[in-house]
Amino acid sequence: MRISRRAERIEPFYVMEVAKAAQQLARDVAHSDRPMIFLNIGEPDFTAPPLVQEAAARAIRDGRTQYTHATGLEALRERISGWYAQRFGVNVPARRIVITAGASAALQLACLALIEAGDEILMPDPSYPCNRQFVSAADGNAVLIPTTAAERYQLSATKVEEHWGPKTRGVLLASPSNPTGTSIHPDELRRIHSFVQGRGGVTLLDEIYLGLSYEETFGHTALAIDDQVVSINSFSKYFNMTGWRLGWMVVPDALVPAIERLAQNLFICASTVAQYAALACFEPASIAEYERRRSEFKARRDWFIPQLRAMGLPVPVMPDGAFYAWADCSDAAHRLGVEGSWDFAFEAMRRAHVAFTPGRDFGQADTSRFIRFSTANSMAQLQEAAARLKSVLT
Repeated sequence: MRISRRAERIEPFYVMEVAKAAQQLARDVAHSDRPMIFLNIGEPDFTAPPLVQEAAARAIRDGRTQYTHATGLEALRERISGWYAQRFGVNVPARRIVITAGASAALQLACLALIEAGDEILMPDPSYPCNRQFVSAADGNAVLIPTTAAERYQLSATKVEEHWGPKTRGVLLASPSNPTGTSIHPDELRRIHSFVQGRGGVTLLDEIYLGLSYEETFGHTALAIDDQVVSINSFSKYFNMTGWRLGWMVVPDALVPAIERLAQNLFICASTVAQYAALACFEPASIAEYERRRSEFKARRDWFIPQLRAMGLPVPVMPDGAFYAWADCSDAAHRLGVEGSWDFAFEAMRRAHVAFTPGRDFGQADTSRFIRFSTANSMAQLQEAAARLKSVLT
């Protein structure tokens, strides 16, 4: 069978490839005294809180399971609009909010609506691997720009200007970022967007971890800058609804009809049950629980990263959001007698029964030296993982 060139150029999602290997090893050691600890997938160990679960059950019981409008339930769009006003002090009209089948669908819709064949989209290196595949699937080209710890692994206006070319269509950024957990300073983001707008380009911003910001400096939505920013968000991370596959995007008024047409044809609508459940995310009791969990994620970060640094796995920049640690494993790999983060990840998995993600997925510039830990697991699991890693590295 002839496979399309579009499909052939999509790279494997190595995070999931490593996850498969970890699952196989986990089965092999399931009955040992050291079952596998998974710090490789960015998935909260918390599930949807009680009011959300009850709302889902109620929707099923009441038969509210048929298609919704392609842009989503009006009530949910209004709730999200209210959340932006209450949490960020930003007026985001519900008419500009489109509910999607996860942030992945939102990114696909944005890329299909805005990218022509051959267009270039500037992205930081490292960055979330699937984002560049969305660009590729829209027949665009992701241009990865190396970043440094001094830049918080984020693009600057200066770098965007330096790399802007005749085929450049815009930028795709993430704040906070996966894999580094670092954010773009609001002033720098404003400068980037101003330059992009001046060149007639588009600013796409992945804000799915915005609810999990830990520092006031960075906990602001880019929608406060301009209504021409395209913001992607999700119920997966802050709202702990990963498998529900529900997200949203905020787009300029002029873009809504195109996104709606694409959504009608590609998805019809997001899960109706998930949408009714998500209405309960914004109840005061749910928000209070999410904030308690956010404090727990911060406590895990504050404990785990010093542990990594103490055992020779330095984290060059303390993440200000999300639940990741981007650690340099150069010295640690040498101590285990291997080269690079890929071999180090599999060797540590074999010896310590701790799974984490090598940097291979996240870019091309220096990523072979880095590994990504997810600190979304429980404190007890993080403590046990740290003890095991320390035992094989010292």
